[in-house]
Amino acid sequence: MKKLKLIFSLFTFALVIAFTGLNAQNQQKGDVYVDDSGIMRWGHNNEEVHGFGVNYSAPFAHAYRSAEKKGLDIKAEMDRDIYHFTRLNFDLYRLHVWDTEISDEKGNLIENEHLDAFDYLLNELKKRNINFVITPIAYWGNGWPEPDEDTQGFSNKYGKENSLTDPEAIKAQENYLSQFLEHVNPYTGVAYKNEPNLIAFEVSNEPHHRGTPQDVKSFINKMVKAMKSTGTKKPIFYNVSHSVHLADTYFTSEIDGGTFQWYPTGLGFQQELEGNLLPNVNDYKIPFEDVIEENNKAKLVYEFDAADVNKSYMYPAIARSIREAGIQLATHFAYDPSFLAYANTEYNTHYMNLNYTPHKALALMIVSEIFHRVSMNKDLGVYPENLEFGDFKISYKGDVATYNSGEKFIYTNSNEIEPKQVSRLKQIAGLGNSEIVKYAGKGAYFLDKLEDGVWRLEVMPDPILIRNPFGSNSLDKTVSVISWKENKIELDLKDLAENFKVSGLNEGNNASFQVEGKQFEISPGTYLLNAQGKEFDISTYDNDKNYELEAFEAQKSTVDKTYLVHEPVTTSTEGTPIKIKATLVSKDPVTKVEAWLENGNNYESLELKADNNYDYSAEVPENLLKNGFLKYRIIVSTSDGKITFPGGVEGSPADWDFHSQEKFETAILEKGAPVYLFNAATDSEKVVRQWNKANNVVPVGSNEAEFQVRLDKLFEKDIENLDADPIYDYSFRYNFSENLGARSISAKDKLIIEARSLIDSPEKIQVALVMSNGAAFGKTVELTDEVKEIEIDIKDLKPVRTVTLPRPYPGFLPYYFDHSYQGELKLEEVEAIQFSIGPGIEEGELQQPHGVGIRSVRIQ
Repeated sequence: MKKLKLIFSLFTFALVIAFTGLNAQNQQKGDVYVDDSGIMRWGHNNEEVHGFGVNYSAPFAHAYRSAEKKGLDIKAEMDRDIYHFTRLNFDLYRLHVWDTEISDEKGNLIENEHLDAFDYLLNELKKRNINFVITPIAYWGNGWPEPDEDTQGFSNKYGKENSLTDPEAIKAQENYLSQFLEHVNPYTGVAYKNEPNLIAFEVSNEPHHRGTPQDVKSFINKMVKAMKSTGTKKPIFYNVSHSVHLADTYFTSEIDGGTFQWYPTGLGFQQELEGNLLPNVNDYKIPFEDVIEENNKAKLVYEFDAADVNKSYMYPAIARSIREAGIQLATHFAYDPSFLAYANTEYNTHYMNLNYTPHKALALMIVSEIFHRVSMNKDLGVYPENLEFGDFKISYKGDVATYNSGEKFIYTNSNEIEPKQVSRLKQIAGLGNSEIVKYAGKGAYFLDKLEDGVWRLEVMPDPILIRNPFGSNSLDKTVSVISWKENKIELDLKDLAENFKVSGLNEGNNASFQVEGKQFEISPGTYLLNAQGKEFDISTYDNDKNYELEAFEAQKSTVDKTYLVHEPVTTSTEGTPIKIKATLVSKDPVTKVEAWLENGNNYESLELKADNNYDYSAEVPENLLKNGFLKYRIIVSTSDGKITFPGGVEGSPADWDFHSQEKFETAILEKGAPVYLFNAATDSEKVVRQWNKANNVVPVGSNEAEFQVRLDKLFEKDIENLDADPIYDYSFRYNFSENLGARSISAKDKLIIEARSLIDSPEKIQVALVMSNGAAFGKTVELTDEVKEIEIDIKDLKPVRTVTLPRPYPGFLPYYFDHSYQGELKLEEVEAIQFSIGPGIEEGELQQPHGVGIRSVRIQ
């Protein structure tokens, strides 16, 4: 009996210790509160809250269903991605929960596989000290990009609009919110309302209120009351970037702060946007900032992205402007689950994953540093002066963003920047070449100093983008593949010096060798690097990182055939050198890559030489650079045979039964020929403009077309911003830099536009050349209903206003881009042409119908 009592006492003591430890852990972070200045602060130490991370939706909707279709363990897949978050130094996570999948029509919480996966995700994030902002209500169906399923949730029954006004829908939401906050996460043992890592709740995702201020305030306060009834002390936020004419209503309600989003390049262009888009992120100007300050409310950005942009330079610039706007927290939208990133089906206008878009993921790593190093509300200047601030630098040319602090050196692409103090470096992360790392692969790498003479090296596999990731996507359509190869790497770290030892760390990685000098071949994986003669016992190392030293998570090779990526030069001038460049990856060893160029009735073979494991190039012979069409194919020889591109057709043109007629083609013009900056027949699909159902492209001849814009009036009230000042302008833009190739326009002196008016009277249109720094120089001309060529002297182009295109979302952001450039027009820096209907039009005619038909613009 005494023995049983002793066992029971020990068991009780163990439970007490366990719960005491758990309670201590829970009390480690006090609830965040908003102070009298509208600043979020931690309850346990009163320090200002800041953080950065991503949205990630694997527990719900399309991602969850796709994992099921593929027979994957969703928890194991989330583990892989969470590890990426730790490598990118994220400390924040946000998600709008698909309430329609975890509720019934009365708002009762349903504890099912989706909620279980979400609970698991939160617990794993918590283990890595990543905090959360949770939005319990999304209002969305669960289909996108697939059709919605018929779920039993209240959002499915009432829809977003009715959910904001229907009394029964409001009751369901009150019920749901209280149950959601009371829910105890079985993996943590803590209710959401008390979770220490949960910084704040946002009531719902993007409500579009159309009611009176009184009704809207009543709705918001009911939601807040339902949440506060649980006893939670967490700040409660509300989305305020829609229906912004209600800003005073929002900020005089019971909320603690407002949430914002930012899509500075719009959404859904279906292809990559071209040109310098930094002007779009010059600042994040909130027109009702005074209302926020008067009511001492906090601010956070729940979603942002440079959508339809496969470049890295935009993200640090976005973060800079968000911090300048006094915003404490932000999360990118959205990190693609690694098992879906090959197809980019979840949100095709976005694309972000460490394995598949390493340059962009490294940019987010820099963004995290900005949110922790750059003070809020600090004036960092106007573009282009604001491209360097603190330890951060942004460059459109070369697509490079860097963080260079002395202890850390992070970069998104190859660069020649000197690290501030190499001897102090503790963390390096990058892509390509730098002054301390030379790497021939296409994946990201991470170097972490463990102690003098000992580093941890992690190398990701190589992604190859094989087609447009922003178009119409499908699980059956691969947009990017992952290749595992050995690539050359060279490290110039003083404490490693030369001839250091390399040992594999991750599971199954048995590499162990001595480097000769500083250069060696490396495969994807995690490695321990020891200086010559330096002993290191990893088992006794006091690891203060939020991941295990042996950890490694990467997509296995997905290369299932031979892929070649090549874009021919569209147009060139006779005698101008042309280099054929191609990126190639194959499941079989490649033995030869050659271009077969047409030369009269014969082919001329040109071998492409390998620059690394994937990139091949060769100069076109001078005798083929003459006026006419340069036509060619690229033939890849592998151990399995020959494949001809374009088309990826088995065999080669030398085979008797080769049937493909596809060829790459470059138009080679005579010297002195005019350069077409815009041709409606070939360029209309890439015109950036605000959507208008009357925009159209129509054929006007066998090889000609006309880009038509018809407007009922120049200004219409924005239903989301009813109090906005009217701007009587409709502008659209075409970036021609990719088509320009090696041709120069710097010596040209005339701009010629072929166009007409589409209305019964003359129409005015401003035509402007836009430099890469965003400065525009233009002139307004008058069109008649007869197609004419109008000639403009380049010297007559004067500074005009640059319209921010694509139009950003939310729409309250500035229509025009204000820059600090005071110089002259430099034709060698021009990359786009802007058309504007509005300038020069008489006030009484602004709200009359307008229309133009543009056929071409050339410079000569």
